[in-house]
Amino acid sequence: QVQLVESGGGLVQAGGSLRLSCAASGRTFDTDTMGWFRQAPGKEREFVAAISWTGGSTNYADSVKGRFTMSRDNAKNTVYLQMNSLKPEDTAVYYCAAKRYGNTRPSNFSSWGQGTQVTVSS
Repeated sequence: QVQLVESGGGLVQAGGSLRLSCAASGRTFDTDTMGWFRQAPGKEREFVAAISWTGGSTNYADSVKGRFTMSRDNAKNTVYLQMNSLKPEDTAVYYCAAKRYGNTRPSNFSSWGQGTQVTVSS
């Protein structure tokens, strides 16, 4: 199973930007579809974005389209989530996830990181 470690979270003002990273280890990474999810206090975990193993296909939640961009560098076994125009409602713990050979729909992710906190102040 792949191990995932997120980084890059922090405190930012509304309208600001952050870039999250997720480093993968433990097995071949370049056949994994990768995803980002988030969970705000008192709410269920929700899908944010996913990217295919080639990087050629992405999928975004409606709430982040046009503001967030997911990318990957298979040579570095790392995926990124560039978050721009952040809003207070983006405040959550952000989790990286992986699934082998899957599509970019939000289901069937089987490996998860520990999460990184993103806090957006108004």
